[in-house]
Amino acid sequence: MRRFLFALLLMAGVLFLLTHLAEVEQVAATLQRGSLAFVGLAIVMQAVWLVNVAASYRSIYRLLGVEEELWRLFFLASSANFINVVTPSGMVGGVALFVSEARQKGYSPAKAALAGVLFILFEYAGFFVVLILGLIVLVRRNDLTASEIVAAGLLFLLTITLLLLLFLGLRSAQTLGRTLAGMARAINFIVHPFIRRNYLDEQDAHHFAAEAAEGLALIRGNIRGLAWPLALSLSSKAILIIVMFLVFVAFKTPYSTGTLIGGFTIAYLFTIISPTPSGIGVVEGLLAVGLHSLNVELGAAAVITVAYRGVTFWLPLLWGIIAFRIWGRRTILPVGGEA
Repeated sequence: MRRFLFALLLMAGVLFLLTHLAEVEQVAATLQRGSLAFVGLAIVMQAVWLVNVAASYRSIYRLLGVEEELWRLFFLASSANFINVVTPSGMVGGVALFVSEARQKGYSPAKAALAGVLFILFEYAGFFVVLILGLIVLVRRNDLTASEIVAAGLLFLLTITLLLLLFLGLRSAQTLGRTLAGMARAINFIVHPFIRRNYLDEQDAHHFAAEAAEGLALIRGNIRGLAWPLALSLSSKAILIIVMFLVFVAFKTPYSTGTLIGGFTIAYLFTIISPTPSGIGVVEGLLAVGLHSLNVELGAAAVITVAYRGVTFWLPLLWGIIAFRIWGRRTILPVGGEA
């Protein structure tokens, strides 16, 4: 069964690439038109970003009392990104990979899942710093639109929801368990007419809450330790802004600091708040229009958008397929078995 699942995920990745082959070819053609030196630097910085993501996970694991090697988390995070893009499971598919690794290594799967939640929360917290600057840029240039306001509001509500759940876990494992069980009941009520069974186990919610509360208790006793994951989250945004700067330089397009911050804000915001995985098809349109409204010539804005998404989305996705092929088999399949 697990071999079938592994093959199915790889097939999903191949089908995803085939159905978006025109976009991949456009990205490749666009990158070839730029300065190879600066395009190469942008790719190197994107690789640094991937290491930064792994370091963020490692710092969160340490907060929860779990030691994991950086290189393991590098492969796991890259594989999880691939799964999140090609499967219609939100973040669940990627988190399942971390949970499976935890089971194989003998530490708490609930802590691995909690680490995934905390990673998202730190990512949002770091982005809010840049988001404020980006919104200021857009307001000053009279370019703030209703879509950006709504997306920022949805991101704020999502962040508040995660914070409330973590607060409940800090106060009481029982209260968190009841809340998660209630959410599971609501989801089961919605999906039961379609799949004719419960999608989530309410008892699992209570078990997760108990183990998650243990991890949160460790954080409560080490508040200063929160600074490092937050710093890594901020640095990841700085790296992505540098990638955008290098893309502008590669295609000899004039820019300003406000243009870079405003453009990155639009790209990252709609990567998160989008009906499609990682904002595919949405970010491309909105970023090109957004850069044009920030005084970038429309043709140049389109080229910058394709190149930036190529470096920050398509290349990590291709690497994610390779990482999953290398590491996913070891995570999904136990050594010497197929069960």
